[in-house]
Amino acid sequence: MRPAALRGALLGCLYLALLCLGGADKRLRDNHEWKKLIMVQHWPETVCEKIHNDCRDPPDYWTIHGLWPDKSEGCNRSWPFNLEEIKVLTFNYISTADSSHRLSSSPPGLTAGNGFWGGVMKRPLQDTLKMRAYWPDVIHSFPNRSRFWKHEWEKHGTCAAQVDALNSQKKYFGRSLELYRELDLNSVLLKLGIKPSINYYQVADFKDALARVYGVIPKIQCLPPSQDEEVQTIGQIELCLTKQDQQLQNCTEPGEQPSPKQEVWLANGAAESRGLRVCEDGPVFYPPPKKTKP
Repeated sequence: MRPAALRGALLGCLYLALLCLGGADKRLRDNHEWKKLIMVQHWPETVCEKIHNDCRDPPDYWTIHGLWPDKSEGCNRSWPFNLEEIKVLTFNYISTADSSHRLSSSPPGLTAGNGFWGGVMKRPLQDTLKMRAYWPDVIHSFPNRSRFWKHEWEKHGTCAAQVDALNSQKKYFGRSLELYRELDLNSVLLKLGIKPSINYYQVADFKDALARVYGVIPKIQCLPPSQDEEVQTIGQIELCLTKQDQQLQNCTEPGEQPSPKQEVWLANGAAESRGLRVCEDGPVFYPPPKKTKP
């Protein structure tokens, strides 16, 4: 081949390679684009019912599952989780959020020897808001406790970091705790008269009550009934937020169909076939906590 023809062929190959790289880069950017955040809280009793792993005395209050960008996950695999960066949050977290954003004057909390549903909180939330209490891994035993946080950071936090207010591990987990406090889901449900019961609720009871308080349409996830169960079991409540300033917005607009299935945190971080799904209209079980023997 003549030198001129060889140079032409090489330039052509280089051009095609650049086009391919450009297309791959665009697909990568498209995969990591997202428009809203989802504050996800789950009911530990239902999580333990699904997993049947080593759950023992799960919290009797709603806890954080995660703060998720929609339609995006695993954005930066070179940004590993580092427990040292959030060590201060695992001991005693003091919120710096504007208290005027609070939706309830009675934040959730634990008293010594008494759960949220049993009485009145005896200490300010700022003194008790800790990762271990409000973002626990209810599935795994103590040595693996940070494994859940690692999963949430690597899958969701690295994408949320596109926002300045969430662009570090400390900011991501800290802001999630602030949102948990501001939304105050436990107190909101209790004040609305919705608490764990052996009697069934209607899914509409949850939807209408939460929409009335928060002014937005939430998304409610249930565990479908197994063969020996009569009804679905409530497992997860999602409240959606704007991307930049984390203000409440509808999870779905009127007439829009939500995505039917949502992830469940398992030992390997995957979802099983009997995972949480958008609740169907009709009766729903809100299971009271079952205490187990040590």
